[in-house]
Parts: sequence; C-alpha cells; structure tokens
Amino acid sequence: MTDVTENNEKNGSDQFTNAKSYLLQVSTKTGLSLYEHLAAVLSRILDERPKDVVDTFEDLSRDQKKAKFTSEVDTVQDKIDKSTEVALAEIQEKLFSKGEGEDAEEIPEEDVETPLPNLMELCYYFEQAGVGLNREEMVRIWLALKNLVDNHPLQHVRFWGKIFGTEQNYIIAEVEYREGEDEEEEEEEAEETHEEDTTEKDNDDDEDEENEEDDIPKPDYKPPPVVPKEENRTGANKKTYFICNDPGKPWVKLPSVTPAQISLARKVKKFFTGRLDAPVVCYPPFPGNEANYLRAQIARVSAGTHISPLGFYQFDEEEEEEEEGGGRDTFVENLEFEGIPVRELVDPSLSNWVHHVQHILPQGRCQWWNPVQKNEDDFEDEEEDEEREEPDEPEPEEGPPLLTPLSEDNEVDSMPPWTPKISSKLVPQYAISVMHSNLWPGAHAFATEKKFENVYIGWGHKYASDNYSPPPVPAIQEEFSSGPEITETEDPTPEEEAALRAAQQEAAEAAEEMEEGEEEEDEDD
Repeated sequence: MTDVTENNEKNGSDQFTNAKSYLLQVSTKTGLSLYEHLAAVLSRILDERPKDVVDTFEDLSRDQKKAKFTSEVDTVQDKIDKSTEVALAEIQEKLFSKGEGEDAEEIPEEDVETPLPNLMELCYYFEQAGVGLNREEMVRIWLALKNLVDNHPLQHVRFWGKIFGTEQNYIIAEVEYREGEDEEEEEEEAEETHEEDTTEKDNDDDEDEENEEDDIPKPDYKPPPVVPKEENRTGANKKTYFICNDPGKPWVKLPSVTPAQISLARKVKKFFTGRLDAPVVCYPPFPGNEANYLRAQIARVSAGTHISPLGFYQFDEEEEEEEEGGGRDTFVENLEFEGIPVRELVDPSLSNWVHHVQHILPQGRCQWWNPVQKNEDDFEDEEEDEEREEPDEPEPEEGPPLLTPLSEDNEVDSMPPWTPKISSKLVPQYAISVMHSNLWPGAHAFATEKKFENVYIGWGHKYASDNYSPPPVPAIQEEFSSGPEITETEDPTPEEEAALRAAQQEAAEAAEEMEEGEEEEDEDD
C-alpha cells in the first residue's frame, strides 16, 4: 500500500507540473501567459469580492487584458492614420476653405466675368446622357478649376475630361491664356531651344574640323528635314492643357506637341501610368516621356471628337481665306443661332453636327509644311554644288476643313463613326441629344437648345477591331553589289606566279629587241 500511494503522489505531482508548465506558455502576440492572467484576475476578485462573480468573470478578464494594452504612441487619439485616403482628404480640405483676407459674407457681383465654367450645370446634362463622373468628384474638380483660374491669367477654361492610368488618373483642363500673357513662357522656351541649337552647331563644327584633318570622305546623305512644330495658339497647339492626378493636387502645364510625337503616337499603343516623367518604352521609339505622349493623345482626341451643332459657329466674313495651308483656321460664335430641335440632332445622317477642331494631317500638323522648301542656306549649297539633283516637289497633304459635317466621317469597320441617342424616350419633351463616338470610345457630346459640350472619359486609346501588334523591325540592310571594286581576288599559286614572271620577262626581251632593231635602222639611214 505504501508503494502504491507513493506512485500516485508522484504521478499527481508530474501532472501538476505539466499542467503548470502548459499554463506558463507565453503568447507570441501579447507576450503574456494564461497562468499570469488567471492569477491577476483571481487576485482582483479576492481584493474586490464582487457579487455574482461567476456572471462577471468574463468582463473582469476582458478588463484585465485592456489594462495590459500599450499603444505605439502616448494615447489612442494621437495615433496617426497614414493611409492614402486620409492624406488625400487633407489635401482636398483646402479646396473648401476660402483664402486669407476673404470675407465669408461677401457676395460677388453678378456682372463680373469669370472664365470658370458652370461645371455643375454640365454635370446635370451629362447625368441625363448617362456619362460623366459622380457629383462629389465633379464638385472637387470644379473647386480645383477655381484654383487654376485664381493662379493663372486665363481667358477661357474648360473641363476636357479624364484619362485613366494604371497607377493614377489624369484630370485635364483645357485653357486659353489672355492676350500677351504667355509671351514670357514662349521666350524662355525659345531661348532654351536656341541654346541647344548653338551647342549642336558647335559640335558639328568640331566634327567637321576633325574630318578635314583626317581627310575622311564625307557622305552625301542628308537626313530628311525635321518638321517644325506649330506655334502656340495655332494648329495642334491652339489650346493649352493643365493636368492633375486628383482634385487639390497642383496643376501641371503640359508641353507643346510636335508633329513627330503625333506621328509616333499613331503607331504605338501604351497605357498611361499617371506619372508624367515615366518613360514610354515602345517600338518605334517615342520622342519624349509620358507627358509628351499624353499631350499627343489629347490633340488626336480633340481633333476627332470635338463637335458642335451646325450653325453654332460660323466663319468671320471680314477675314479672307488663307491661300497657304488649306483654308481657314478660326471661327466665331454665331449670335443669331436659335438652336436645332432634338429630333433633328439625333438624325442618323449626322448632318446637323460639325467638327470645330482642325483635322491633323498625316504629317502631324494641321497646316501642311513643305519639306523641300528652300531657304538661304540651301541656295548657298546649290551654288557650291551645281550638279546636285533637285528633289521632286511633294504633293501637299489635305484634310477636311473646319466645320465639316459628321456625315463625311469615315466608317469604323463597317460601323458608323457616331451613335446618336436621345436621353429619354419616356419624357421626350425634356430630353437632350447625345452623341457617342465609336472611333474614340469614351468621347461624348450633348446638345440642347443653345447649349452643348464635349467630354472624354476613357483610357486614351483609339478603337481597333484587331488586337494591337507592334510594327515589325525593318529588314536588315542589303550588302553592296559584287564588283571588281569591292571583290577581293584570291592569291595566285606558285605555278601561276612563275608563269607570270616568265611572260613578263619574254615581253621585256621582245621590247628590247624591238628597240635595238629600230636603233640599227636609224644608223643605216
């Protein structure tokens, strides 16, 4: 009996030790053990001795855990939320506050003209059309446009649209500066380009000097001339564009677009990232970064999708048509325009809508530039080299003139270029006409009475029935044609060399005999 009792006591102590060691295991999350927690809760119960402790045991355990909680900062209220939504909200909070020194009760005069558009009115019409952005975002964009108007001397401002990106989006504003206000920026750009040209000329002069010293023949090939970009307020650069990634963030002015950028943008297809300094990695290589590619796509979308009701704009009768460049490039608003009925605007013939942005030619310009036109340097070169052949005069590129009806647009893969619709068939007397572009998905326009507007909300890509595939790499350049000038002859064999020497020796002996014979004849005479 004594041995059995001792064994039972030993087994009981082992179980107690194992149980206690299990309860003393520390949690990997909080660093506490169940043994310590139960000891603390039981100590509190014995000290406070609450009534019905079995019913409040869970609450006492929860309170004990809360007492052990420690925050990374001093208090829970001071903990900083570093999420992107909170950071953006802090930026956009400034949109809803008035500037310093402005009286909150001051009411602006009604006669004061402002370039800021009534964006909420346009939002109301686009909501009927079933396109656009939600009202909350439109209000923030409206306030962001107000900041743009307050900080720049602008004459006209318009919400162009929104282009989606893989990381961030682009909100685009189309503006026009007041007369003479953007001359300083143009002068700065001109000085920069002039400095670049001078450095390039210096480098070319150094290379010419080195070539003259080495007596290396110069090639006759000259690269094709670079098509110059159109000046500000003309052609594809008629408007200026500002972008921001979100309302409240700073507006960034996009650079002017060049014909090379427009031509290359037609050959590639890239998704935007939302970063203006991002490189555009593609083939053919694009001359610029994402800011230039974005500006080229904006020019293409505007030229193809900005439309207005027939008769809203008209040409100024006092201005004569330009002989060079293919027609007029300016128009004025028709003050006598009375509007077109909605039923006529949604006619499938599309004859009551016109394009009011110039067409971009295949050259990348709205006004054609002659690449073989001669300047003073060309005349000097011709005097030095009169044998140079003159290049053939290219045929000028032509496109549809301004205010061309949409009925002349080309079809898109056996599909009409535009889809006209009425906003509501249930209440047609209050409906508006809506136009959806099939060539540039995301481009829309509405018109009612004397009001119309265009907007683009999409990825910035043109419609294509087939999947995009990059153009193939050009073929490898052919080798020179074979001929005695470039073909290397094989070395002769020893027998051929010996035969050649024997033949040369026989020819020399024959020549000597001929000379001796002639000398003897002269002596006899």
